[in-house]
Amino acid sequence: MKTHAIKLFKRLAAAALFAPVLAMAAGALQLDKAPVSTDSQSLQRGAELFVNYCLNCHSASAVRYNQLQKIGFTDKEITEKLIFTGGKVGDLMTIAMTPGNAEAWFGIAPPDLSLMARAKASPEASGADYLYTYLRSFYKDEKRPTGWNNKVFANVGMPHAMWDLQEGQTTAEFDKSVADLVSFMVWMGEPIAGTRKFIGIFVLIFLVGFYVLTHKLGKTYWKDIH
Repeated sequence: MKTHAIKLFKRLAAAALFAPVLAMAAGALQLDKAPVSTDSQSLQRGAELFVNYCLNCHSASAVRYNQLQKIGFTDKEITEKLIFTGGKVGDLMTIAMTPGNAEAWFGIAPPDLSLMARAKASPEASGADYLYTYLRSFYKDEKRPTGWNNKVFANVGMPHAMWDLQEGQTTAEFDKSVADLVSFMVWMGEPIAGTRKFIGIFVLIFLVGFYVLTHKLGKTYWKDIH
């Protein structure tokens, strides 16, 4: 587990080179507010977009496929809709491309996306806002090796992976697709967020109830003591 955490940290460190610093991007342009959803249907659509458009080059090695049961997928659906390599539902969401090949093809290995929505957050904007704006800001640029550039990340090395989807959808439809993808990436960064919030609320209710009870007991005990 410790070795895995170190590897993931190194990938996120590489992300600092692969993607711009959010504070700089936020200062240069206005990031759009991401309509993040926790609806299971939105998260499932986002998961399918992720494996089809992101998982070819980017891994999500902190997440196992079977964790997607938490957003409503069954093991059968995971196998049929999300796993294309003959893997198992208990496998990590990794890619076949080696770091060496990635560096040869892109100049630097594309970063792991497990925690990217959290890593891109800053005091100025959320990581979801950054990703939502970034993924919708590609434009054709014949001067770039990939034929694409980005308004958020100038001279980006990443091609516009979702260009065919954008070509086949209206602007509103594409924005919705990106919102679903970003929602999934936010969920992926903290799959237990819903459970954590529920436990937090329960603990607060317990503490308030405990305070009220002890306060009343204290008043009852001390009322006849002078």
